[in-house]
Amino acid sequence: MNVQPGIWHKLTRLAMGLILLALLLLIGVWYLPLIRTNERYRQELLRLDAQIQREEETARQLKNSIEALRTDPRAVERLARERLGYARPGETVIRFEASPTNAPSGH
Repeated sequence: MNVQPGIWHKLTRLAMGLILLALLLLIGVWYLPLIRTNERYRQELLRLDAQIQREEETARQLKNSIEALRTDPRAVERLARERLGYARPGETVIRFEASPTNAPSGH
């Protein structure tokens, strides 16, 4: 015997499908703010990781500079010459300064 399902059976299946779709959409809308928050946290984490890398590189350079100043007398001499303008006895130090006429104007 071949029984054809009635219209009510088809409508019931359609209604159940629509209810399931509505539930899935509700869950998606409910979790969307959480997903966006997680994405913001992920971007912030990437930014902070990049900043950590930059700071670690700076720390490494500073550590190398400190070690050079502790162990290499030429490094100390170079620093004294560059930053403090010191010279050895008998040397002449020439400094070049920008003249006021060559300075860029604020206009």
